[in-house]
This record gives sequence, structure tokens and C-alpha cells, in this order.
Amino acid sequence: MLSKTRGTIAAGHPKTAEAGIEMFRLGGNAFDAAVAAMLASFVVESGLTSVAGGGFLLARTRENRQILFDFFAQTPRHPQPLETLDFYPVDLDFGGTTQQFHIGLGSIAVPGNLAGLFAVHQQLGTLPFHVLAEPAIAYAGQGVEINPFQSYLLNLLAPILLRDPASRQIYAPQGTLLQVGDTIAMPNLGTVFEEFAKSGTYEFYRGEIARQVVRDCQEKGGHLTLEDFENYRVILRSPLRIPYRDRQLLMNPPPSSGGALIAFTLKLLSTFDFDRFSFGSLPHLHALCRAMQLTNVGRKDGYDDSLYNADVLDDFLSKKHLLDYQSQFQTYLKNDLNKLGSTTHISVLDCEGNAASVTTSNGEGSSYIIPGTDIAMNNMLGEADLNPRGFHRWRPNCRMSSMMTPTVLMKGDRPEMVLGSGGSNRIRTAIFQVISNFVDFKMEAIAAVESPRTHYENGVFHLEPGLPGDLFDPPEFSSEFEWIYWQEKSMFFGGVHSVAIAPDGSMFGIGDSRRSGMGLSV
Repeated sequence: MLSKTRGTIAAGHPKTAEAGIEMFRLGGNAFDAAVAAMLASFVVESGLTSVAGGGFLLARTRENRQILFDFFAQTPRHPQPLETLDFYPVDLDFGGTTQQFHIGLGSIAVPGNLAGLFAVHQQLGTLPFHVLAEPAIAYAGQGVEINPFQSYLLNLLAPILLRDPASRQIYAPQGTLLQVGDTIAMPNLGTVFEEFAKSGTYEFYRGEIARQVVRDCQEKGGHLTLEDFENYRVILRSPLRIPYRDRQLLMNPPPSSGGALIAFTLKLLSTFDFDRFSFGSLPHLHALCRAMQLTNVGRKDGYDDSLYNADVLDDFLSKKHLLDYQSQFQTYLKNDLNKLGSTTHISVLDCEGNAASVTTSNGEGSSYIIPGTDIAMNNMLGEADLNPRGFHRWRPNCRMSSMMTPTVLMKGDRPEMVLGSGGSNRIRTAIFQVISNFVDFKMEAIAAVESPRTHYENGVFHLEPGLPGDLFDPPEFSSEFEWIYWQEKSMFFGGVHSVAIAPDGSMFGIGDSRRSGMGLSV
């Protein structure tokens, strides 16, 4: 027994966390709590995730079984001609930066979240599914008050949410976008959840819901066919297991990219002497920046093009491949120092040692709502980071690669921290920084999550406020990159909702304040 606490959960919304906690009160385990929380998140975090999105759940059972449930999006079987597609760009303003996404029916991939829920429940759950669905059904029917973070998110996504009449009915029922204190309800989704609780996934993957989506795609510029829906399957994988210092990390394996790229970054950081420098010092910031930069280069050199090869990890993480990058890392640091966004995550742990780390996403949404259901379809084919070879160049009928990296940090044979993050291509940089804070700087778990973060991409190094490096003028120590100092913490840098075990064996949840997260125990 880890502690007298029955179970602990950390999630991106209080109602998401409460749904999971209720399952513990009813005698359920970590996987019951995770499924109930996922269902709830489809209602209360609808700007980030959806029944029609995709994700992953990393399970570590009390018997030390380790399973990665892959229910991420699948590429369609029959790509349609580009000139027929409903596929167009939108720009979203995060405050400190603008990022472009593509939406429309042509951006929709085959969804997996619903299939994943049922697969996890059937394999590892203990409570009846209709019990797990009760909180989500109540939230959808009665409505939930919009909090400040959800209001910020809806305003961020307004260019997408206000395009479709069915979407406007949910998010702007009186003609203007809902704001803080307003109630958002999805009665159609509550009804659909009740049907799922009775008949499982049939209606969504083979019944009228699937047929409606297919009709609209075929008539208005999408790829999906009924064959795509009927043949979708959840894949069970062995987690990627990576040593770091005196710990072991369980992460998402290929064809998803996040785990492999985090492992590559940590292999570089393992050559950095953290004992010599303080957190946020200029050497530390340079180490982070260079490690991120070289990982991006390494991804293009031997990973993206070999993604579906069986031995991709053997080559990518081999000593031979890493040696040159580790050498470049050290050279960069020597020279440097001489110069002086939509996804959500749930972490769960119970007293029996069951751990669930689950990340789900709807992308930014395609702007298409399935008629009569309140279900928003994903835009995974319109996410640049999920399509590293370029839009419309995906392989048909393949599981898409993702940055999502549900993670369990192991010390010996026991979980020490369960974590993961939302944040598109910032997911991996958020996660490895929390791990490094916790392991290398020996921070307490809360400080590891809440400490300021950085992110490097396309020649720009983003820094959250609160880092000692803020005191320095960037050209003094690096003219090679543009350094951008954000004025406040932002969801741009992810949301690492985590559960950790204290040295005395007690469990506690940490909801990342960047995304108004909540940690609860019972």
C-alpha cells in the first residue's frame, strides 16, 4: 500500500478531477477514475478534447504490467484530390506568439478516443461503464460554469468555434461567445453518452453517427469513409522504457514521436553537469536551448523518415547516432558560455499502485460538429507537428505520429511521478523540463511543475517570466537566436498535470496553474 489515500488525480479542470475522485469513492481503481475523468473532460474541456479526438493512456498496474493504449487518430484509407478538400488555415493568437492551424472537413482524421475509453475499461476497469459515465452525463445536461481559463481558451479558439452554426449554438447561444460565469451545456452530448453506456461504440463507429460524418465528408470535402470508421482499432503497445540518472521513464513508443524525442533530449542533458549551475542560470538556459535545437535537428536526421521502421529507436537512440550530437552539444555550450497550445492531460494513482497517465486531444477542432450530437470532430490532418512531411503527404491507413507523451517516472519498481502535458509541439519540452527539475535539480514535485519553462523552435527561444536569465540582454550571450521573454505564464508552455509520491509514501496531485489544473485526493 502506498498510503492511506484511496486515490489521487490531477487534471485540467476541477470537474474533470471530481469525476475521477467520485469513482474512488465508489470503490473503483485508477483506471475507472481515468475513464470517468476522460468522459468528463469531453464536456468541461471541450476546447481541448473530444469524443472524436485521439489520445494515449499509459497504464502501470499493481502487478507491474505496463501497457500503452494507443487510440490516437488514424489517417484515412482513401485520400481525396486536393482540389476537392475543405481545408484552410486559421491563425490563433496566444498573446506572445501566433500559430497557424488548418481546419475544415479535409482536416479530419479517423477518431479514436471513444474506442480507447472502452478498451481501457474492458481491460483494466472494475466499475460498470454506465457508472463511469454518470458525471459526464450530468455535466452535459445541467451545464458547467465557465472559469477564467476556459474563457481564455474559448476566446483563443473563437475563429474556429464561431464558424459552424452547430458550434455557435454551443459556444455562442445568444449570439456572442460565452464568457466567465456563463454556463455551457451540451444536452445532445449527454444523450449520446447515455447511448454509449447502453450499446458501446457501435453507434459511433458503425451506426448513424458514423454514416452522418461520412455523408458530410463525401459531399463537402472530407476524406473519411465508413470503411475508415469500421476498421478503427485500439493498439496495445509496450511502453518505451528509458533510463535517466537513477530513474526509469515509461513513455509513449513509436510511431508517436514525443517519447523518443524526450529520450534524445535527456541523453544530451545527461552530459551536462547540473550540480555546477543553478536553475535558470545562463548556463542552464543555454543547455536547454541547445538540447532542444539539436533534438529538432536529430528528428530530421534519422527519425521522421524512418518512423514506421521496426528498428527506428535502435538507430535513433544508438550510441553511434548520439555521439555526434552529444559532441555538438558540448561544443555549443563551451562556445556559448564563453560568449556569455490543444490537448489536455490526466494523471491518476491509487493506493494499490495502479497508475494511469492519459493525454487526449481534438487538435483545435475542425469547426465541424456532428449534427445532433454536440461532438466536435478533430483537425489532426491540419496540425503541422503531426504532419512533419507536410500536409496531404501522410501515408493512408496509418496511425498518426503524435507529441503526446503520457509518462510514468519510476524509482526502483514503484511509480514516483505520473505526468504528461498538453501543448502541441511544446508537450515534449514541457515534460522533459519537469523531469529535469525533479531529478537534476532535486526540486519538490510542485516546484518542478510550476517553475518557469522555456521552448525553442524555428530559431526562437521562448522564456517564461521568473528566470534569472530575464535580467540579461539576450545579445550579450547569444546573437544566433531570437530570445522572447513572455510577460506571464501561459498555456503555450503546456500543462503538466501530475501526481507524485512523497518520501513518506503519501500521494498528492499537482494541477499546472498554466491551464488552471486541479489535483484532488480521497
